[in-house]
Order: sequence, then structure tokens, then C-alpha cells
Amino acid sequence: MYWYTAISRMLRSNARARKGAIALILALAVLTAPRLVRAQFGLFLPNLTGFLDSTGIIRTFNQNGNIDLNGPFFQSFGTNGRSCGTCHQPTDAMGVAAANVALRFDLSLGTDPIFRTNDGSNCNHSIDVSTFQGRRSAYSLLRTRGLIRIPLAVPAGSDFQVVSVANPYGCSETDVLSMYRRPLPTTNLKFLSTLMWDGRESSTQTGTTPISSANYPTSLMTDLAHQSVDATLIHAQAAAPGLTAAQQQAIVAFETGLFTAQSQDFLAGDLNAQGANGGPQPVSQQNFYIGINDPVGLDPSNPVPFNFSTSIFNTFSAWQNSNNPRRAAIARGQAVFNTKTFTITGVAGLNGNTFSNGVTPPASVVSTCGICHDSPNAGAHSVAAPLNIGVADTPGGNNVLDTSYLPVITICQLPSLATCVRTTDPGRAMITGKFADVGKFKGPVLRGLAARAPYFHNGSAQSLQDVVTFYNSRFNIGFTPQEESDLIAFLSSL
Repeated sequence: MYWYTAISRMLRSNARARKGAIALILALAVLTAPRLVRAQFGLFLPNLTGFLDSTGIIRTFNQNGNIDLNGPFFQSFGTNGRSCGTCHQPTDAMGVAAANVALRFDLSLGTDPIFRTNDGSNCNHSIDVSTFQGRRSAYSLLRTRGLIRIPLAVPAGSDFQVVSVANPYGCSETDVLSMYRRPLPTTNLKFLSTLMWDGRESSTQTGTTPISSANYPTSLMTDLAHQSVDATLIHAQAAAPGLTAAQQQAIVAFETGLFTAQSQDFLAGDLNAQGANGGPQPVSQQNFYIGINDPVGLDPSNPVPFNFSTSIFNTFSAWQNSNNPRRAAIARGQAVFNTKTFTITGVAGLNGNTFSNGVTPPASVVSTCGICHDSPNAGAHSVAAPLNIGVADTPGGNNVLDTSYLPVITICQLPSLATCVRTTDPGRAMITGKFADVGKFKGPVLRGLAARAPYFHNGSAQSLQDVVTFYNSRFNIGFTPQEESDLIAFLSSL
């Protein structure tokens, strides 16, 4: 259990428990609230500061030195008190953990800058946030799942029509859809082949640049600069696009200098011991380019011959024969990730899709976890490859995840409206306007997982056990209990 979940419960208990919670907060302040350190002392956050999470300690390595908590990333340029750091916290692997959000709600009685009605509340109309209970209800998805509401208009000229929206929180309009998504971490950005879950910050439709081997890393930098302006306008409610070029560049330089990974495990100890390469510094030195391990030859401009390897991670290979049971489990979990094969079917964007290089994978593909998480020792897509694995599906069928707290959106293909789907989030389709893109999302970097639960774009997996259970069910992988346990140990150590 996260220690801050325990504190949150204590704050809601009796007077004695509340006093104990306050004592814990004071004792752990340096680990839990760098924003408070900045407010009180104006200090830097020392490089590689450790933060407790569910299985050990997470650390962020800044290639540019200590983290300046007075820098533009942590400054508010809008009107609602938010900064980039509001949703991208060093405590949470530069993302935001739902348990930490819940604690912030209790500590501030729902007035922390993350709790704003423009996108922090479940809906932005017909709500009352004037009382504590009203705020608890209005921000329930943010408190419990770490979800931000993303309103997007249906693209003009789409080849589909939104027929109906059943949103339990209101915001049931069919022309502007409310999607609920997790903030992606602003670290390990070197490994990105597209920005945002739906790729909207790397798309011609939004006036931004798709990232390819021909334009990387320039395209990554320009897309990140564009995103910093959009975030200030949308999330921080800036009155105008007021970020100067220097401020944009400072934010991008800060973000791209950060590398985050699990550093210590409660049972395994230091994750770089006995020849292992855990922790953030090896991540910063990892070689990467677009298409470095492209599993389908998707990027025809990639100068490197197509040669996909399923051996994605070698971080813990030195622990294969370790006498430490936890270290041995982590190494076995890495082997499961690299070698366990299964049949992949029904994944839009992969199965039966014809790529720009003319390659058409078959309706079923036998591969490993690396088919979608192919970047060496990072686990992200090495090419832009939005896929529909079913995470946005409504409950039932292939989706064992609980998505009952999300809206149900019915979308039908034009012109006949004869072909329809029900989804909780249209994903990439809200950018391209293509029915074929409904439910497609990019895969995130698989680093710092233990510090930023819940998982998937909609927070539908509360734990890594839920993640593994989903994949096991969706693709009939057939994990043994030992394999599941080992795989979770490995993922928790990334």
C-alpha cells in the first residue's frame, strides 16, 4: 500500500489519527511535496532524489543537474494556479499517481490547483464545487483514477457520426466529446515516436509534425514546444499564448533532460547491484533512434535494415542465477517479457493493416510483448503505431477491465451508418476523423511504472496485476501463476 494512501485514510478518521497523519506528513515532506519545498525555501531538488512508491524507490536523473523548482516547468503561466509540475510530479515518475492525487485532495480540501473545473472535474457544467462534498463528487475520476477530462470536437469531414453519448457525469454532447485520460510522464521523452495518447501533438491535422527517422529529433523538440503552449492555454487556462520562445525552449530542455526509473526494490535492494543496469542513469545512456527495433518495417525512411529482435530488455540479465529470490524473480520476469510467445489477433493497426511500406501483416501474428513495446530497454513504440488492443472497449467481451465508470459512445460509419461500435474513447479517430482509427492509442514508455498507478490511458488497470490479467485474457497467453508473479516483479523494477 502507498504510504500516502494510509495518510489519506488517517486524515478522514478521528482526531488522534489526524494528528498522526500530520506528523507523518512533516516527517516525509522532503519525499512527498517538492512543490512545498519550493514555496517555503526556493530550493533545488537534488539530482537523483529518491521517492517512495509501492515497491521501492523511484529516482529521476537530470542530465542538466539539479531540478530547479523555480524554473518555467514549475511556474504558473495561466490563470488557475497550475504549472506543468501540477500533473507531472517528481514523486510520481514525472506523471501523477491517483493515490497521490487523493492525498492532495484531502490535504487541500479539494483546492489544490490540480482540482479545476475546466478539465479536472468529471464535467464542466451543472456541477457545484462550492462545498467539500461537492468537490469530492465533481473530481471523483481525478481522485480515484488520476484522470483529466479531454474535450475534443469531432473533426470536420469525418467518415463517421457520433450517434449517442451516455455519460454518467453529464457532458453528453455528440459534437464535442469528453474523454478521460491519464497524464503521460514528462520524462524519458527521448524514446517518443509520437506525443500524447492519440498522437495529436505529432499530427498534420493539428499543424504539428509526425515524428519519423528522417526528422528526429528536431520534430520531437518542435512538437514538445507546441505542446507546452497548448498545455498552458488549455490546462492552465492562460488568457493568450503567452509563453515566450525562451520559456518554451527552457521547458523542452528541462523535459528532455529527464530520465526516470525504479532505483531500489524493497526486497531486491539496489537495482544496479551484481551487474544489473537498473536505475535512471543507464536509461539516459540507452541508444535510440526512430525505428531502432521496428517490428513491422513501418517507417520506410528508416536507414537501418528491418531486423526485429524480441529481446527488448537486458537490464537484469546478470541476475539470472542470483541467490536473492527477488532478484531471480525479476530476471525471470524479464525473460517472460522477452520470450513468451502468443497469438495476436483483432488488433486494429496491426492485424491485416497495410503499412506505408506495403507490408501487410497477417490476420494473426505470433510474437511477444516486444511486438508493441519494441524500444530496447525502454519498452515504447520505436515508430508511430497507434493500436486498438481493446482497452477502450465497454465492459464485457474481450475486455476484463472495469470501464463502467466511463461514458459509452456509439459511433457509426458514414454514409450508411450500418456499421457501428460502442467505445469509451474514440482515441486516434478524434484526430484523423477516420472510423478505422476508433479505439487506437499509442503505447507508453515502460519505465517508472511502480510510481504512477493506475495504468492504461483511462486508468482502468489499478495495478500491474490488472495489466497482466488483461493481456493474459485478451490474447489467451496462458501465463502460469509463477510467470505472472515474475512478470509483475520485473515491470515493478523498471
